[in-house]
Parts: sequence; C-alpha cells; structure tokens
Amino acid sequence: MDRSGTPLVIFDCDGVLVDSEPLSIRVLIDAVRAHGGELDEAEAYHRFLGRSLATMVTVLDEDFGIKADSDFLGKMRHDLYDRFRHGLQAIEGIADALDLLDWPHCVASSSQPERIRLSLGLTGLIDYFEPHIFSATMVENGKPAPDLFLHAAREMGMQPQDCIVIEDSPAGILAAKRAGMTVFAFTGGSHADRDEYRAEIAALSPDVVFDAMSDLIHLAEQHRQSKGGLPARPAP
Repeated sequence: MDRSGTPLVIFDCDGVLVDSEPLSIRVLIDAVRAHGGELDEAEAYHRFLGRSLATMVTVLDEDFGIKADSDFLGKMRHDLYDRFRHGLQAIEGIADALDLLDWPHCVASSSQPERIRLSLGLTGLIDYFEPHIFSATMVENGKPAPDLFLHAAREMGMQPQDCIVIEDSPAGILAAKRAGMTVFAFTGGSHADRDEYRAEIAALSPDVVFDAMSDLIHLAEQHRQSKGGLPARPAP
C-alpha cells in the first residue's frame, strides 16, 4: 500500500494503550504513606501523571522528604507489576483501532522499557509495536520536555510536523506541543473522569480531544486531509 503523505502516529502507553493509571497511582500513594508521607489521589495525578521515574524520584526527595532508593523503587515495582498481572486491561477499542491503522506508528512512554513491554505483553498489544518502543530512559529530559517525542520521530525517519501524538497527560501534551507535533488528547481512560483533569487538558488546547478509541482512525484521516495529505480511504 502507498503510505506517502501519511503521518507517524506516536502513542503514549499508560492511559492511552493500557488502562494503568489508577493502578500506578494507588501503588504510589501506598508507598508514600508507608514512608510517613501524605499524598491524596488528586495531588498524585496532578504531580505525577505522565512523568518519568527520574522526575518522580526528584519530587519525592525534594517535596516529601522520601529517598526513593533501590529498595523503595524495587518494592514499588514489585507491587505495581503484581497489580498489572492481576488487573491490567487494554484501553477499550485500542486493538480494533490498531488493526485498522496502516500508518507508521510507535510507542513513546515515560515508563521504563521493561514496564512498557510488560504492559503491552499482558494486554496482547506488543506485536503492534515491537520493536518501535521508546522510553524516557533513552533521552536526557523526560516529558514535558520534547526530547522523547523528537527522539522517536528521528528513529522512525519522520519530521516533527508529520507526527500525531496520542497522549492523556498534561505533561505529554506539553511535550508534544513543544516538539512541534500535532497532539490528540485521549480522555477515555478510567482516570479521566475528574473535572480538574479535564479542565487541565482543555487549558492546554490540544489539537483534538476524544474519549473513544473507535474514533481515532476517522480523526486521524480528517487531520491528514486538512494538512493536504492523500484522500481519506473508505470507512470499513
């Protein structure tokens, strides 16, 4: 198939491909409280959603007085992976959308490579992306810096203006905008029903906001046409 004129679609992982954010936030809150800190759900989402491990370690140290050493992180990782193995689900409709997506695509996530591959493996999504999986560990600065998305575009042989980023976090949306990429904000994860979250997303003015993965292909085709790409293919 001729793919000329098609963009690169860059997917975040947590909250976009897999419905992992509530599990991750719960583990983080429990870890902070076990070390004498106080962190409620709203603050946890506001401060940590979409951020890299390095950022989390810094914030815990500077603002909570918690040293996230190897033991702390090892316990968190064990607890999180256990919850993933018992309850992680793919975002509803994502597999069907990926089946229809015949454009180049990849993952660019703040999570570590091991966690990304575990998440995608447990939910049956890994074959859609391997080996095009990029992590914040591969760049100097994590989201909201643009480094990770720019790295993914370079590795995939695309220019930033020819990329569509699918993101759920304010940090990720900022990173995509700073990279000069189109950003689609996905608000269909189970963590996205909070008014504060939706207001924060709206304030960042992403190019598109959508909450059903069944709409992704149609929205992406609309975007391509608006940018002068190839005519949209017939709907399946």
